[in-house]
Amino acid sequence: MTTLQKGILDLCISHGDCSIADISKQLMVSVPTVTKTISELSQLGYIQEKGKVGTSGGRRPNTFGLNPEAGFFLGVDVARQHFHVAISDFSGKIQFFIQDIEFVLEANADSFRTMCKKIREVVDGSSIAWNMVLGVGISLSGRVNPEKGFSLSYFVSDNIPLGDIFRRELGAPVSIENDSRAMTYGEYVSLGKDADPDLLFINLSWGLGMGMILDGKLYYGKSGFSGEFGHFPLLDNNKICRCGKIGCLETGASGSALTKWITDRLKEGRRSSLSNIWKANGEITLQNVLDAVEDEDVLAIEGIGSTGETLGRGIAGLINIFNPGLVIIGGRLIVGRDYLMLPIRTAVNKYSLSKVSADTRIRFSRLGRSAAAIGDCLLSRKKFLEQL
Repeated sequence: MTTLQKGILDLCISHGDCSIADISKQLMVSVPTVTKTISELSQLGYIQEKGKVGTSGGRRPNTFGLNPEAGFFLGVDVARQHFHVAISDFSGKIQFFIQDIEFVLEANADSFRTMCKKIREVVDGSSIAWNMVLGVGISLSGRVNPEKGFSLSYFVSDNIPLGDIFRRELGAPVSIENDSRAMTYGEYVSLGKDADPDLLFINLSWGLGMGMILDGKLYYGKSGFSGEFGHFPLLDNNKICRCGKIGCLETGASGSALTKWITDRLKEGRRSSLSNIWKANGEITLQNVLDAVEDEDVLAIEGIGSTGETLGRGIAGLINIFNPGLVIIGGRLIVGRDYLMLPIRTAVNKYSLSKVSADTRIRFSRLGRSAAAIGDCLLSRKKFLEQL
């Protein structure tokens, strides 16, 4: 595929349906050349005419966009005890989203084979033929190197990348990605023309992760392990993080930290709607806490507020470093809504440089729990187009 053909496809992804004149202007290529290339892409099945666009006068030009029936992309977001599956058409529109398929992925070949079988069953249950799946994107938590196909969280072999195992079992092109980066890309592309080229996405779930769009591109870092925001040594709390270090931001701002915070106060005798659950089971889950937040339990609200204040300090530091146009907060804890956002904004105002943060917007994810799976679909499409 030529550079111009890829450029037109990229423009249709970022701007939607375009006229030949729009494409010519955006890509600085002559109208005859664009017309010829559009014809080539139409013959390949990737572009189709979308109708005429309204104008203030004169002839209405035809517009062209991605052909949704050119193929499909599968996104699989693997969480701790379940996974979500999304299926998008070639234009990026989500056709199916199935969440909370129960499964605990373990670092062994049998577990991967079982998961792939379940993924195939999901596709078989849709109206999409497997031979129309052009690519599969799979996101996992922890350190993931997409280029080499390795995951340090689900390590199987030095010689066999995780991506290769999935490719063999699914019989389709597969790419793997960190879940926070997949969420970031999903949010970014979904914004379309309103996307900010400098965007940070905070994944506030059981752990704390981050994805970065810098100058319009997903940022990976030297070794593909960028975005370890949760392991920034910000806190002087002497708490050991799961990474083995002390004082990581994740030990004060994450679902695991929130659950421990609530548990410690229940042990101290604080009253809460969670008290009976804790007494009966000897523990509480993150879902218990989030349910209590939605039910306006005072202790749970206090805990989510503490999480927000700590996270806000970390975000203030990011704003001072990156000066982003937009910070999006996603992940399971955003059910806290204003109880979470207000202390975040207060801390950002307190700790960030006002001139640096003045043009930064902070908001919650629009895609919610589907963000990573949607991002996986779109990243799979991106890789497919790059390899044409």
